Amino acid sequence: MRNLLLPAVALSLGLASFSSFLLTAHTPVPVSDIPTTAAPDPNTTDEVPQDNKLVIYQLMTRLFGNKTALNKPYGTAQENGVGKFNDITDKALQEIRKMGVSHVWYTGVLEHATMTDFSKQGGPGPDDADVVKGRAGSPYAIKDYYDVAPDLAVNVKTRMQEYEALIQRTHKNGLKVLMDFIPNHVARSYQSDGKPGGVVDLGAQDDKTKAFAPNNNFYYLPGQSLVVPKGGNPVGAALGPKEDGKFVETPAKATGNDVFSATPSVNDWYETVKLNYGVDYQNGRKPNFSPVPDTWKKMRDILVFWAKKDVDGFRCDMAEMVPVEFWTWVIPEVKKVKPDIVFIAEAYDPKVYSRYLNEGKFDFLYDKVGLYDGLRRLMTTGGNTDDITEVWRKESRGFSSRMLRFLENHDEQRIASKDFATDPRTAIPAMAVTATLASGPVMLYSGQEVGEPALKSEGFSGEDGRTTIFDYWGVPEHQKWMNGGKFDGGKLDDSQKQLRAFYSRLLNLASTSDAIRKGRFYELQDANNLGKEYDQKVLYSYLRYTDTQRLLVVVNFSRDKTLRPTISIPADVRKRIGLDPTAFCTYTDLLNDAPPTEFLNLTLPPLSAHIFEINPKK
Repeated sequence: MRNLLLPAVALSLGLASFSSFLLTAHTPVPVSDIPTTAAPDPNTTDEVPQDNKLVIYQLMTRLFGNKTALNKPYGTAQENGVGKFNDITDKALQEIRKMGVSHVWYTGVLEHATMTDFSKQGGPGPDDADVVKGRAGSPYAIKDYYDVAPDLAVNVKTRMQEYEALIQRTHKNGLKVLMDFIPNHVARSYQSDGKPGGVVDLGAQDDKTKAFAPNNNFYYLPGQSLVVPKGGNPVGAALGPKEDGKFVETPAKATGNDVFSATPSVNDWYETVKLNYGVDYQNGRKPNFSPVPDTWKKMRDILVFWAKKDVDGFRCDMAEMVPVEFWTWVIPEVKKVKPDIVFIAEAYDPKVYSRYLNEGKFDFLYDKVGLYDGLRRLMTTGGNTDDITEVWRKESRGFSSRMLRFLENHDEQRIASKDFATDPRTAIPAMAVTATLASGPVMLYSGQEVGEPALKSEGFSGEDGRTTIFDYWGVPEHQKWMNGGKFDGGKLDDSQKQLRAFYSRLLNLASTSDAIRKGRFYELQDANNLGKEYDQKVLYSYLRYTDTQRLLVVVNFSRDKTLRPTISIPADVRKRIGLDPTAFCTYTDLLNDAPPTEFLNLTLPPLSAHIFEINPKK
């Protein structure tokens, strides 16, 4: 690990060079009294922010508590270890909560296809390796919606009770629980052993002679048998259980990623089958939504099952691959049972964002192709701050409070990996923007806060800059923070401790600040575009403000340039945010615990972030 000393703000108080940009304040003008009849200002929107500042900590349950450090490629659970529900202790949850986190997303909880044999422990046997990805298996190839993964339990027979205890433990420590809901596809081996009495299994009553029927749960290819793709190699050179290319599925079912062929490719989601929500894909996508399709009812019952176990929300996998009409119907159905339950959609198509929010009734959507992709370009020197402007001005205009922002998750490459930015400090300005640009949710992925680089090939996952979801593995830098179950960071080096402290300060500020949680937004790029030291390609600044608090956020994305801009806030903007343009004010960097100053003649080191609270000078 490199020396990751975090840059502290340096303030030059050269009054002579600063007089033309002096920022002053006096008696605040209530924000609600600002005239709204003027022409639209291109530096802001008329969106009224909603206080949706969930702070989500995503953890891959199988990996989080694993203390084993062997990390043998394609290793078994016995060799490489596997984290358990019980490893997520009170101490672990307390330390997560101290970072300002409000919700924990337990990823990979539902029972999924795996090559591990639990039959001797009173659980399921291994799945056919022909249709399993990796020895541990993908947590998105669900084998039983009504059960949890045996891997995650100390006692396989009491695995549900262990998960229920984790839910209760999480709540006891002041946190809420999110879990996956995977509505689009299931494992080819799907069969529920944990379903409640009276529940009919998916596909059990399907008419398999028809390619499509409104009340079938799956799509079929009558007269054809599945041909599993060659070259999957789920455990490398070795052979997994029943790995012979002869997995039997007759008639073949459509593959999860909308492949209506009996011969899916190795690059398809060949281990999964597509669920039928009443859309006849092979007949012009003709909808058949009345009467309510059987799959809709089955999925509602599954969601209600978990809601009654006191889960607080669902992250819905590939939500756009399921018709929006289903969400329109099912989300209110579940909220009848638990009104405050949260639905988050994994979404990638900006053209339908508003439809899935308004018609589909999702609480929040992923902001991946907008802010994440734009910040990634900035972090890898391939973009500029115009990418950020594009997001708030166009892509999420009007609903920024409902976009979930992040820099890492299980699908994306680690910031510290050689495939992304290498240096985890590049997250400092980017994460500051991620957490404070709007009043919507922000998410952190376990290991991000200590600079996990995802080195080595874990097995099926390969060396791709991601932490595996398919293999048994230990996460080395995270394990240093875990410190054998002490969860005290005892094995982190100084640079990692400083990085984690930055995340903690930022997320705590984001979760408690009135201006960040529900304040309006004003971009200052135009106001500073003539500044000699204001390099707009790498510097970004904006205001977040309410009647009671005013914040100025300034970040420097440059990896090697120290910049010394003087930030200008025009008189009309100072009036807009409730400041008297003719009086003095002070600026206190809340993010870096710096003393107040009366001036904003700044020295911004490379990869720095600053959040100044503006107050009238007393």
